[in-house]
Amino acid sequence: MVEIGPGLGALTTPLSRALTQLHVIELDRDIVRTLHEKYDNLVIHEGDALKFNFASLGPALRVVGNLPYNISTPLLFHLADQIARIRDMHVMLQREVVERMVAAPATAAYGRLSVALQYRFEMDKVLDVGPEAFYPQPKVESAVIRMAPRIRREPAALDEALFARVTTAAFSQRRKTLRNTLRNILEPDDFEALAIDAGARAETLAVGDFVRMANWLSEKQRPKTLDPD
Repeated sequence: MVEIGPGLGALTTPLSRALTQLHVIELDRDIVRTLHEKYDNLVIHEGDALKFNFASLGPALRVVGNLPYNISTPLLFHLADQIARIRDMHVMLQREVVERMVAAPATAAYGRLSVALQYRFEMDKVLDVGPEAFYPQPKVESAVIRMAPRIRREPAALDEALFARVTTAAFSQRRKTLRNTLRNILEPDDFEALAIDAGARAETLAVGDFVRMANWLSEKQRPKTLDPD
């Protein structure tokens, strides 16, 4: 088990009592010093979680923590890139971010983050956490979310980098149609072949639609095998 950002130990203390060993990642040197003094069963990794190689800790990681709200989105993508080593994650984030993560198509909260994470994870919001749970009290609401890697992804992206590129481009200008946002990626004939309305906006498409567009492009770009003479 690995905790991101143990801070003053509100979560670390009960975890350390229940576990033989707990890995923690902490950037603040003063806090790291306090952790060394307070606990004897922590493996402390001093550094930036955005740069940390979670795969170095082994397989089947269970990740927990109150993630720093100012870097929560890039940190989620960093963890998603190492999904093969993760068993599950239980993390607290700003409630607005959690709502974006679990949002359904055709809703205001649905966007690139929704598509990227829903493709990779099964996600459930566990509970809301009000400002009164913190000291000092923040000006935002929080929420805890459970994330577990999808065992099967259907359809599966043939090229995940291309899938990310298509998704990012599609949501780059939310008010514009796919015809405009993807004009440098897909031709009118491509939309027709995929049975996707070029006049629709990205927020109306399901996760599988973005995968289908990426796979269509991947197949088009793949060199054709020549038949032997």
